[in-house]
Amino acid sequence: MTTDTPSSEAIDWHAPGAVLLASCYELGHPPLGVASPAAFLNRAGFRPAVMDVAVEAYAPERAKKAAFAGISVPMHAALRLGVSLARKVREDHPGCHICFYGHYALLNREYLLGNGADSVIGGEFEAPLLALIEGLAAGRAASETPAVGTRANPPAPYLEKLPFLPPDRTGLPELAHYAHLVRGGEAVPAGAVEASRGCKHLCRHCPLPPVYQGRFFVVPADVVLEDIGHLAAAGARHITFADPDFLNGPRHGLRVAQALHGRHPDLTFDFTTKVEHIIRNAALLPEFKSLGCLFIVSAVESLNEAVLANLQKGHTPADIYRALGIVRQAGISIRPTLVAFTPWTREADYFALLDFIEGENLIDEVDPVQLAIRLLIPPGSELLKHPGLLPALGELDAENFIFPWAHPDPRMDRLHKELMPLVEEAAGNEEDPARTFARIREVAA
Repeated sequence: MTTDTPSSEAIDWHAPGAVLLASCYELGHPPLGVASPAAFLNRAGFRPAVMDVAVEAYAPERAKKAAFAGISVPMHAALRLGVSLARKVREDHPGCHICFYGHYALLNREYLLGNGADSVIGGEFEAPLLALIEGLAAGRAASETPAVGTRANPPAPYLEKLPFLPPDRTGLPELAHYAHLVRGGEAVPAGAVEASRGCKHLCRHCPLPPVYQGRFFVVPADVVLEDIGHLAAAGARHITFADPDFLNGPRHGLRVAQALHGRHPDLTFDFTTKVEHIIRNAALLPEFKSLGCLFIVSAVESLNEAVLANLQKGHTPADIYRALGIVRQAGISIRPTLVAFTPWTREADYFALLDFIEGENLIDEVDPVQLAIRLLIPPGSELLKHPGLLPALGELDAENFIFPWAHPDPRMDRLHKELMPLVEEAAGNEEDPARTFARIREVAA
């Protein structure tokens, strides 16, 4: 059963728990996808219950109380878990309005709306999410709310600048339940904040361009700093800037880092940025180091020039080496992310990647799972417009939210299948990365 307009009779929409916000996965961090809309809802007089099934058990009693359940799906893994969560919510409360929101809600809207979801929202979701709940509370159909997708109303991303609020993490598990930073042999609590949303770049394999269309939004520094203050008070000793690219607005990022260090000089931080932004902003990196930056995550993806061009990454193999030198000269660690398997990745490319990691002493800085990452092509992906992909592409697998593809060299697909259980087992056993790397090289050979 699904419901576009839950009956408002006998529902006190402002009662604690009448609205439920749920997260399934946010890379091990306390979920901004729940904490940010919770702040908007609380300011409007609602009292949402929250749930993060990544670190706590599903609580059926919260679902049974909820007239509305919002499920945050900012990434593919969260979506797969979110669909399973929605089934449980529907079973426990058949009349509940279920809304999926986030990047992957919009990309997979047809499947979701045809399989249990009442609405979907993408882009800057907080404002339309609040408007949807207020409309339902007033007895209006979800289809009457702009930027909300329903079976009767095709969705479009909401791309208006929000009046940002500091996220409200009330009710979420404590920081001790989330990812820690291992520093000097000690595991310290870490928190995640956003200094910006969206991205001005159009990398073909990224889920952001189909939603944000090259736009990004800056979160005011005072909002970011208030959020960091809350996390520090909760015990955080390291901050991850979860922006898609922290240096989309380099001067804004620097101002935020300066203010962070001024208020919390003992906090360290990390951020994610493109290879080309490292090169362009090389002069800023020593200051970031002095302000507490420990490492930078950067989407290296491949050392194959054709692969980089097909992904529209905006950098070359030579740029990768240049960026590595810039970051290291500043005294900062670099943590490359990779797309090790694509339809264009040759056998020699995989060994070149292994040689690069070993030769540049990156074994401890590249998570072994990166060497088993396979190109993910969701519905709506910009890659679907690229003619170079067509020979490898299969039909949409809607239930798994991907377009499958086959490598022209079957050995590459077999290698990927062998590596996935290897890296998963190694992670589960907390195996030394050097040992895992050696096993990966042995399997590849």
